Amino acid sequence: MPSLDPLALDPNADVLVSPGYLAGPGDNLSIFNSLELAPGWTKAVAFGTDTYYTSPCQRVRVANALESFYGGWTISYTEDPLGVPDWITTFDRNTPHEIVAAFTETLVEGVHNNFADYLSGGRRYTGTSPASLTARHRWEPVHGTRPFRTVSPDGHATYQMSVGWLHEYDELLTPEKSTWRMSAGPDPVYTPSWQAFFSRYTPQHLITASTAVFTDPTPVPRALDQIPDRHRSLISVARAETTRPDPRAAAALARSTQTQAIHVPPPLAAPTSLAAHVGSRRQR
Repeated sequence: MPSLDPLALDPNADVLVSPGYLAGPGDNLSIFNSLELAPGWTKAVAFGTDTYYTSPCQRVRVANALESFYGGWTISYTEDPLGVPDWITTFDRNTPHEIVAAFTETLVEGVHNNFADYLSGGRRYTGTSPASLTARHRWEPVHGTRPFRTVSPDGHATYQMSVGWLHEYDELLTPEKSTWRMSAGPDPVYTPSWQAFFSRYTPQHLITASTAVFTDPTPVPRALDQIPDRHRSLISVARAETTRPDPRAAAALARSTQTQAIHVPPPLAAPTSLAAHVGSRRQR
């Protein structure tokens, strides 16, 4: 009798994986699409493999440099297009693409008016913070740690904040010194499978968009062979419904039409130590 174990399916079979932060990076197509379809954005390809996007205002640069140290996506914002970046965000090559796409799609939606719609009083402002999202999903704060962090219920994902003084240029040059970090894996603190870094002045609404996906327990679609081997004992896998529309297409459509509405729950009271996160120096 054939096995009903989803992990015994054909390696190319589509499955639903939970939690999403252990599902592997998946397909980057949704990230490329959000940038290539953005009005006025330009694209350049260097060295045959590296892809760069620039916003119409020339303030935002997005790089997918495959052979770089992190190999994933680096996003920078500069008030003066010829100046030092105000903030830099880095998603390494193993970051689940849904987390990156939430950031880039929200970025594209807001950069045309310097994110005014997402600031207090703006039509897309929710008041939701990364801390309220981790609290909502019952992530536990680990008191007395440096950096301060909250940990997912299964212990395999963490969201952390550096404490103490740090020169802002240090974190711009060295992502590991960034004020904010997401990571996941069997040991998300010391040997994470993937990491995302956000420097101090990265706008809160952009981090919140990624955190909403990061903390969301909803299973994500993957081909079976895309799941990292070291995560297979830590995840739940179910057969994808073949009689319904492709969940990846449905998810991409939903993100493109209501990015914030899907992922951002009503704001809750946030732990004091994480609620102090602020946006760009020039956007406060």
